[in-house]
Amino acid sequence: MSEQGLQGTEAAGTGIVLTSDGMVLTNNHVINGATSLSAVDIGNGRTYSASVIGYDRSHDLALVRLHGASGLQTLSLAAGTHVSVGDAVTALGNAGGRGGQPSQAAGSVTALDQRITATDEGSGSSEQLSGLIQVDAQIQAGDSGGPLVNAQGQVIGIDTAASVGYQFQSAPTEGFAIPATQAQATAEAIAAGHASSSVHIGATAWLGVGVGTANQYSATNGAAVVQVVPDSPADHLGLIAGDVITSVDGASVPDPNTLTALLGQHHPGDTVTLGWTDAGGQAQTARVVLGTGPAG
Repeated sequence: MSEQGLQGTEAAGTGIVLTSDGMVLTNNHVINGATSLSAVDIGNGRTYSASVIGYDRSHDLALVRLHGASGLQTLSLAAGTHVSVGDAVTALGNAGGRGGQPSQAAGSVTALDQRITATDEGSGSSEQLSGLIQVDAQIQAGDSGGPLVNAQGQVIGIDTAASVGYQFQSAPTEGFAIPATQAQATAEAIAAGHASSSVHIGATAWLGVGVGTANQYSATNGAAVVQVVPDSPADHLGLIAGDVITSVDGASVPDPNTLTALLGQHHPGDTVTLGWTDAGGQAQTARVVLGTGPAG
């Protein structure tokens, strides 16, 4: 369960226990926006507080640590296992966020190497998720992060489904999973602390704005500020709704996706130079210390 304090909501998902001491792989969108995390291990019934080790927005994956866990039952990702259209599969998860024993949704693989667009309503950014396994199993919100298994019981993918504040541009009858090979590569990179252009390690740097595509709100290209969180770095800087963020440390910000990516290269406590055009059309620049934001 992720509590999204800034949005006043909660989101439920599923995770795969990779190590007996509580390293869990799930979807990034399950933990995205979370101000606190907890998890119930179905093997022992215990509830654990949890924290995010790192995440990869571009592949919708996150690695979480359960605090105080030991002796947990684990699952292995069947990376490299051949997957074909027509293969029978079962999606396991927490359909509808009801908890208890895992839900099961049977189906088959209908396509490989699929691409969908996922939109984060909180940040205004979107990601192109690619290389996905498409299935006709009824994967539901709450199943996100759970295992997709083949007829031999091997974990061939990670279920991914739209959730609170995170929407897919796809038909409701289509289900998708991230291939186990990609999931394992991302999990290993995060566990090793290897940050990259897609992998973020540690806490999330935070400006404290909600943004949209500027041309919807302004004649200036950039990330248009539509909301400023009170007492956030952006609020202290004096940003207001109607301003348009145009650069971070001199790098151009043509849209919300770029702003998210540039801030994602930083950590709480970092100082950046922000450029913006105010509601009166005047160009402004100022240095700002980034805060600690919600996960993901």
